[in-house]
Amino acid sequence: MPVKFRDYYEILGVRRDAKEDDIKKSYRKLARKYHPDLNPQNKQAEEKFKEIQEAYEVLGNAEKRKKYDLLGANWKNGAEFTPPPDWGGFQGGINMEDLFEHGARQQGSSFSDFFEMLFGGMGGEMGGFGTAAGTRTRTGPRASRADAETELSLPLENMHRGTTRKLTVRLGNTEKVIDVRIPPGTRHDSRIRIPGGGPHGGDLYVRLRQEPHPRFTVRGDDTETEVAITPWEAALGASIEVPTLDGTAEIRVPPGIASGQKLRLRGQGLNVRGGGRGDHFVRLKIVVPKELTDAERKLFQELSRVSLFKPRNGSS
Repeated sequence: MPVKFRDYYEILGVRRDAKEDDIKKSYRKLARKYHPDLNPQNKQAEEKFKEIQEAYEVLGNAEKRKKYDLLGANWKNGAEFTPPPDWGGFQGGINMEDLFEHGARQQGSSFSDFFEMLFGGMGGEMGGFGTAAGTRTRTGPRASRADAETELSLPLENMHRGTTRKLTVRLGNTEKVIDVRIPPGTRHDSRIRIPGGGPHGGDLYVRLRQEPHPRFTVRGDDTETEVAITPWEAALGASIEVPTLDGTAEIRVPPGIASGQKLRLRGQGLNVRGGGRGDHFVRLKIVVPKELTDAERKLFQELSRVSLFKPRNGSS
């Protein structure tokens, strides 16, 4: 049945020849703006966030983007779309619909019909806006056995704390539900092996992908976030609250700190397999008010008059 075409490039506000970094940058900006945690009472923001997630699920994945781009030059927002008969299969001789479906299909996927039609309903359980990608096969040690691999995209918090996701595996005319346990401290591009989860007694490998986070950047075992401070907080020092994976923490900004400097919160980064945690870094950004009240303007003018601070002359 035809469905409405969805222009993922338009949703993310990028050109069709956009580089990967530009797509990621636009996604992070929009995800930060419409994230449900920042708009708890705004249902439209939640729907917009899901739309953004779906667009990035495709354009942020080179294989999916290539498949999407095969639609050619006849893109038209709102147009009816019916894929060609052979659209659903991947290389390797196994059709996604015949082998794997995510549990969310039975529960009602949060992806659009257009996404489902293109990518075989491999959308993830949206409790944390996680997604599973298509499967591909590889030859096992016996000719009658085939291992399969799929991808599962997860929020950073799920990979940090651990979670369990369900995959529904269809083997012939039967189905079985597999619980995929994600242990705490997993990392982007790591794999989980499920013995016997593939076709003909083969194994299923689940490759984990970390979704870009609207606030945190991951660097190994450490996390980093940017926090804005005022000029007077930077000059005088202050105690401020900053976001962490566990909520918020109070941190002391020392007097005279410069924009771009980092403060470290030890042991508040990512969980590490085998125990321990990385560190959390707060990168400070000094911002100035765009508009000043009369009183503020007078104070800044007075500061300009009495201050001996001349950074362009090398004084400090």
